[in-house]
Amino acid sequence: MNKLKYFFIVLLVVCFNPSCTDDFEELNTNPTALTAANVDVTLLGQSFARAQYFAMHGLHWRYQISANLFADLYSQYFATTAANFDSDRYVEVGRWIDLCWGSFYGQAAPDLKFVEDFAAENGLAGEAALAKIWKVQGYHRVTDYWGPAIYSQFGNGETSVAYDRQEDIYRSFFPLLDEAIATLNGMRGSNVFGSNDQIYGGDVDQWITYANSLRLRLAMRIKYADPALAKAEAEKAVAAGVMVSNADNAYIATTGNSLNPFSTITNWGEFRMSALMESVLKGYEDPRLAAYFNPAASGDTDGDGIPYEGLRNGQPKVDKTPALNSDNSDMNTKWLPVGRGGANPPHKVMTACEMYFLRAEGALEGWNMGGDAQGLYEQGITTSIEEETGSTPDGSYVTSSATPAAADANSPPTTDIPVAFEASADKERQLEQIITQKWIGLYPDGWEAFAEVRRTGYPKLYPLIAVENANLGVNDIFRRMTFVESEYSNNAAATQAAEGLLNGANNNATKVWWDKK
Repeated sequence: MNKLKYFFIVLLVVCFNPSCTDDFEELNTNPTALTAANVDVTLLGQSFARAQYFAMHGLHWRYQISANLFADLYSQYFATTAANFDSDRYVEVGRWIDLCWGSFYGQAAPDLKFVEDFAAENGLAGEAALAKIWKVQGYHRVTDYWGPAIYSQFGNGETSVAYDRQEDIYRSFFPLLDEAIATLNGMRGSNVFGSNDQIYGGDVDQWITYANSLRLRLAMRIKYADPALAKAEAEKAVAAGVMVSNADNAYIATTGNSLNPFSTITNWGEFRMSALMESVLKGYEDPRLAAYFNPAASGDTDGDGIPYEGLRNGQPKVDKTPALNSDNSDMNTKWLPVGRGGANPPHKVMTACEMYFLRAEGALEGWNMGGDAQGLYEQGITTSIEEETGSTPDGSYVTSSATPAAADANSPPTTDIPVAFEASADKERQLEQIITQKWIGLYPDGWEAFAEVRRTGYPKLYPLIAVENANLGVNDIFRRMTFVESEYSNNAAATQAAEGLLNGANNNATKVWWDKK
């Protein structure tokens, strides 16, 4: 590969992307100072930092059109209150999803490609290893949204760039993690990228744990598509060492220039707590309720004595009035703009509680997960509560017989599962318990929650009030994003060929490869 080609891609991103200079300036450098001759590890680290931030769609408007107006709704963390936001009725707004695709391939992917190639060609083994791990992180999110995606051929310099089938992308992730971990295992106790690494400050040992944890996430993702590979990779991850405490958690650092996206988009007043969140958190008397949401400005609008209120997804446009914002709960104050008391919290990537729930699910299958399903499930709950509330629960929650409550008179609970693990229940009911608590713990990472809803069918969602999608009904789960219009314009032959890599038509009802349940 010609490293100069990727250098100039990154240079263009730095020079001409206003969002980078406006909201991430502490990671930028003077573009005129960057030349192929003087790129050093420090400058390379700044490209890696940008790749971290933009792979998670960290910039406010990019996060809104990529995650908040799609995955956050389809996992039913939130519902929209803005009259013109039709995606909550399963409308895949083309310009939004096109910008989502372009956000990754125009921002994160070029930076990541540059770091990966430059590090490999210049003998920077540690930097190359971290780039491989983050490549898996970034691209698994892309392929989870679309299925087939541009992956192995990205940056090939051709006018036509082929897509890879999702199965092939996923199967490549595990050996890529093997390569990275093998390198880093020989560098334990050292540091790579230093303060430019926005997650672990370059701590190699922490990156090894993260890579093992990412392997476990991806192994469980393919459980229904390739059970044998899933088992092998999951057991390998646990044996090598995954996250076990909140000290291991992966969050992208935020500053006054690189904000948590919610610290901006909450100020726009366009979404509120979903009815499913209200039903589950209220019914369980969950200690995370007040850590996740604020009381509704109008108070207890449904008369249940609890001023936290949620909104059903799929509200018709005519019903979206300004009162929806005051009548329903906004996110907790920490996610609000700093000027309104917000704390600009770090941006969640992966946490230990997720690992416990993944291990609990694996234990249900009889895999060696270093514990039994019940114990791992309860540890996942405890770890999440400690993370979100800052205090250790007394144990009464994990043994609670409480079940989800009605969100309102017309919205009975979608399930009767309690918090307390039902040791005598069948495997599927136990799985529902695990994934429901995992859904609570993943908040506010709707991207990951949306993948788990599709993979498992849990938590059981509320039917949408209305749907405006010919391929989906009110009781259906939105399955994937369609290929974007800019690709049909600029990469037409490859995009048309990618339609043949799908398990059906190029629409929102067709399942991605791992969605086999």
